[in-house]
Amino acid sequence: MLVSMLRPLVERGHDVSVWLSRYGGAHQEYTYRGIKVVPLESRLDYPTAVRRADVLVAHLETVPSTASLGRGFGKPLVVLCHNTHRPTLRDVAAGGTALAVYNSRWMEWEAELFFAEYPDSVRPGSSLIVRPPVFADEYATKPGKAVTLINCNEAKGGKVLEALAERMPDQQFLAVKGAYGEQILPDLPNVEIVEHVAGEDMREQVYARTRVLLMPSSYESWGRAGVEALVSGIPVVAHPTEGLCESLGDAGIFVDRHDLDGYEAVLRKLAAPSEYRLASKRAKARSAELDPAADLTAWCAAVESLA
Repeated sequence: MLVSMLRPLVERGHDVSVWLSRYGGAHQEYTYRGIKVVPLESRLDYPTAVRRADVLVAHLETVPSTASLGRGFGKPLVVLCHNTHRPTLRDVAAGGTALAVYNSRWMEWEAELFFAEYPDSVRPGSSLIVRPPVFADEYATKPGKAVTLINCNEAKGGKVLEALAERMPDQQFLAVKGAYGEQILPDLPNVEIVEHVAGEDMREQVYARTRVLLMPSSYESWGRAGVEALVSGIPVVAHPTEGLCESLGDAGIFVDRHDLDGYEAVLRKLAAPSEYRLASKRAKARSAELDPAADLTAWCAAVESLA
């Protein structure tokens, strides 16, 4: 989501840099899609970069430290809110946030309920909804044959995938390793385990091999993977979290994550070509509704107004 939002700023001529907050494999700064990336290992002077910046953007665990530096140097702070957890909203309240960006309408509603309990002085200066942008031309492909789960930890539905694979031995499944959480990876002949896939490789390595995407998540504030699948007309069978109901809309096929019989029934129904064509048509229609152009125009204008 962050990269997709920063790319339009680069295209509009802004200098954009990302300072990583965790140790990784890179030791020197590099450029990715026009964005300068500074690894934590490079140990460059972040406070000096903040002092020279026009606008600061922070999210997740970086908000408190970035907010502190922003206040010290008098720089406007933009906070990207990826979830409705109270620590996220408390960081917005404590940080002197100039602009809070929510990834869905329901997240904005939850934030409004949260801030209603606090004085107006802690509310962000303004807010904006930017749905996680998915550029259709970067994901569109011809669907494959597998039933796929992306990130196989328990919260994302790893146990559901395992149970369905046991129930449906003639169906091919893809278990794509996630970047976090203990992965539940079934040792079954009809389950292929795919190592963690970089975003730019998802089309070829995942969606081109996927016929149906599973999203039996216990929590999703939006559910970007589902929107990526919709681009290619891949039906998404999901647990009805608030975020997934909003993102998938009428294209979503919703089944409670504890209803394994329901998931199996849906997958068997989608095996019929006529049923699949209808579901695929709804998926593509919803994808067209989620064109990110308007959201990104509003996002760029909001950031530029702070500079």
